[in-house]
Amino acid sequence: MTGIIRLPARDIPLPASMSPEAQALFAAIADSPARGGMPEGNDPVAWKRAIAEAEESVLPMLRPLDALPGFARETISAGGVTTFVATPEGAPGDRVYLDIHGGGLVMLAGEATRLMGLMMASRVGVDTYSPDYRMPPDHPYPAALDDCLTVYRHLLDRYPPERIVVGGASAGGNLAAALALRARDEGLPLPAGLVLLTPELDLTESGDSFITLRGIDVMLRSPLMPANRLYAAGEDLAQPYLSPLFGDFAKGFPPTLLQAGTRDLFLSNVVRMHRALLKAGVPVEMHIFEGMPHGGFGGAPEDRDLAETVGRFVAECFRREA
Repeated sequence: MTGIIRLPARDIPLPASMSPEAQALFAAIADSPARGGMPEGNDPVAWKRAIAEAEESVLPMLRPLDALPGFARETISAGGVTTFVATPEGAPGDRVYLDIHGGGLVMLAGEATRLMGLMMASRVGVDTYSPDYRMPPDHPYPAALDDCLTVYRHLLDRYPPERIVVGGASAGGNLAAALALRARDEGLPLPAGLVLLTPELDLTESGDSFITLRGIDVMLRSPLMPANRLYAAGEDLAQPYLSPLFGDFAKGFPPTLLQAGTRDLFLSNVVRMHRALLKAGVPVEMHIFEGMPHGGFGGAPEDRDLAETVGRFVAECFRREA
């Protein structure tokens, strides 16, 4: 017996339980032309071309965030790492959110990083630091994690750890979780909380949803293994600083919020991480949104619900440590 389940070709409709706005946004994404695939191997010229093309398609969707009112904006060097700081009007000033951007560990640097930091600052309502960390093909692992840890150390010099929350989406979730593991292993105090949104926690892509949701997630239409290998630069993909899902959480880990959708290629990452944290006794919340693909719908009521959930969790982390 092989255990392989063979299904006939079939159409998969959207569930009626999704909001009408989510259904419309999902359909628009699904009907849009698929972007070009990732190069195989580590040809830097091919990778830089593919990354530039991908960023050109994403930046127009992010640029409206620049019009968000009520923010002071600054670019600083945090221990030598270029970091964008967004300060919401009326922010308390004694607490901070370290937001680590997504992009498959290879893209969305610079302007995209700054704009996504603005979006997160609007959700959490506190000073938000967004490191413009180094990435492949020029800077493979551990450059990105080194940079994020450098910025975390910078914040520890200015805030007590109970006034710091760290978070990230997708690849940013990978780096946020890896940062917590490495900070702990290096004897640094842990932050008050961790926000992992549709996180890329397993670069081996061993979870069930990498098979069952392939082609169903309209945002991640195929696995990211070429980028994973480029980032890892020959290191074991199962090593916990590369795949935090396989870390030892019993040694200490921050209270964590996990989020994914039922059509998210990374759903298994969240389900398995949730079980691992529960077994280790780590306070954890898991939020799975109906029909949501990787990264959300882009403006549906479900996205607003998620934003409110993140804001509430971050505020509770700060209150818990007051």
